[in-house]
Amino acid sequence: MSCLKCLKYTMCVVNFIFFICGAAIFGLGTYLMTTSRFASLLPSLQAMNIANSLFITGIIITCVSFLGFLGALKENRCLLISFFILLFILMLAELAMACILLVFEGEVDTFIKKDLKKGLDGSLTNRQNNSTAKDDWDTVHETFQCCGISNYTDWKKWLPDSCCKKVPCNKNVTAEFWSQGCYEKLKVTFESNLLNTGIGVIVVCIIEVLGMCFSMTLFCHISRSGLQYK
Repeated sequence: MSCLKCLKYTMCVVNFIFFICGAAIFGLGTYLMTTSRFASLLPSLQAMNIANSLFITGIIITCVSFLGFLGALKENRCLLISFFILLFILMLAELAMACILLVFEGEVDTFIKKDLKKGLDGSLTNRQNNSTAKDDWDTVHETFQCCGISNYTDWKKWLPDSCCKKVPCNKNVTAEFWSQGCYEKLKVTFESNLLNTGIGVIVVCIIEVLGMCFSMTLFCHISRSGLQYK
């Protein structure tokens, strides 16, 4: 009986921590919606920009963790089984996404490169009146010390100051610009963090499996003890 109580309060504490984290991610996503959202970089994925992704992720984590916390605290079978089902669906979605990225890695790589080119062309067309596009590309240039997609020539005559290695910038001297394109820089950065990303996904899946095991253990105990829905 003491082990089950320990399991119950462990679920409460862990889910409360995740609830706080989810609320923080939700708040960060909401804040980013009012600032630059990097939507201009990948026009085809405007609905899945950083701000929206954080906003949706925060809502999911907050709702699921709240179900787990309340279900464990109140020993409510309905909430516990709902928590189990949601975790199971999330784990399946994550595994499916990982498999799709592995199987269609080449197609995804080509799609991102073409979409970056499309976003840059759109920024060239509207650069004078599109401060969001300008800020997005400037942030990428300054963060990764790169210019354009393949190189600085992608910007043609609208070469931004963020492509320069130092200020003031002499745009008539080629050596003043970052020589490497942002696409290769982003790709190298992603590949160098691939192991950490994989470890993170595995850790998340382990936490989800443990959450499902804990919730099902409590659910079975409540069912055996004859408690009804509260």
